[in-house]
Amino acid sequence: MALSRPKIMKGAAVTIGSFLLFGIVTGLLPNPLYVRMVPRTLFDYTFLIATSLFAGLYIAQQPAATRSHDDRLAVGSVVSGFLAFGCPICNAFLLALFSNSMLMTYFDPYRPVLGGVSVLLFAGLLYYRRQRDCQSC
Repeated sequence: MALSRPKIMKGAAVTIGSFLLFGIVTGLLPNPLYVRMVPRTLFDYTFLIATSLFAGLYIAQQPAATRSHDDRLAVGSVVSGFLAFGCPICNAFLLALFSNSMLMTYFDPYRPVLGGVSVLLFAGLLYYRRQRDCQSC
């Protein structure tokens, strides 16, 4: 499956846009709007970059005419990636469900695992879509 120039541009725009949006919202990109309460790590930046790249690649591979049934898995991968590099005690949704100490004790140590699962899901999804599209050529 050859990617056309508009698809590549759309994928690049999604990659850059999601990198900036997620980076600013999570405080990985320093900004005056948000101060991150948990130290930044190499894993955080790695998963931010990987999630942004995979989202852009997924959009670039998106068929123009039809919606894919893989969208739910892609959204789940983006959400799990976001939770992997986001600040666990700054996330209002997680903080509403669990206490601060519970998040730092039980959730924070497993964020790299969650990021790894996100990357594996996205990589598997992109590989599956690539194989499926090539078989239909």
